[in-house]
Amino acid sequence: MSDDIGREGGQGLERSCETGILGAPASPGLERIEARIYGEFYTPHRHDTYGLGVTLDGVQTFRYRGEKRVSTVGRVIVLHPDEVHDGAAGTEDGLRYRMLYLAPSLLRRAVNGRQAALPFVADPVIDDPALRDALLAALVDLDGGLDDLLVDDIVARIADGLSRHSGEAAAALSPTAWRAAEKARGYLVAHASRAVRSDELEAETGIDRFALARHFRAAFGTSPYRFQMMRRLERSRILMSEGEPLAGVAAETGFADQSHFTRMFKRAYGISPGRWALLVDPHRTRP
Repeated sequence: MSDDIGREGGQGLERSCETGILGAPASPGLERIEARIYGEFYTPHRHDTYGLGVTLDGVQTFRYRGEKRVSTVGRVIVLHPDEVHDGAAGTEDGLRYRMLYLAPSLLRRAVNGRQAALPFVADPVIDDPALRDALLAALVDLDGGLDDLLVDDIVARIADGLSRHSGEAAAALSPTAWRAAEKARGYLVAHASRAVRSDELEAETGIDRFALARHFRAAFGTSPYRFQMMRRLERSRILMSEGEPLAGVAAETGFADQSHFTRMFKRAYGISPGRWALLVDPHRTRP
């Protein structure tokens, strides 16, 4: 299995040799990273995306839905949006893996049409060569971007794999529910630098807040609150990568103060923003 991964990846899969996180050029709805870690690394956290990964070296352990999970070389990891998990290396030799973070809005379009809800895969560690190959098509070259047609093919193959393992057909959203969820999503993106009130979304979508919360989660795998919080935190990562100090990042992304920002960042990513900045740029001075 590891030989197959090496042949597909070439030199690209061998470029990380120390603790750190390496990112790839951004694509709409997709984020790709490679990480090498040692020991217990990530505290419990959750994303508003699917986390889809391949273990490259070592043993990958994490707690997910109340159980300890273990992945070894060549196995596929599937983390559903809004599911709490942590992360660690299972041996002293450390761990290397690559992850693709896939926006539910992009995946849902490839699952049984635009009005389908999201598939749920109960087992987060699976043996599926077809799904692994689809992920590696996106993860093999983190130095380059992804062409649109390649993204279409990768997402379609991922959708097929997740639907296959979900064990049930995705339920359909009504046209009214879909329109409301999409309107809410657009409004939250447009106002990502501040907290949006429930009555604003009711006015924007024309439905009550509780029905909207249900429709939004069915469409995008998370709540409107979590969705907007993650957009703010994504903006914070861009600002930190540009050298903005943490106090300035907190202010510009609408948090009450640096302490509030730090708490929310760690809750979302499992590490503090200061540590994240050092991992993605080892030559950076601590903010």
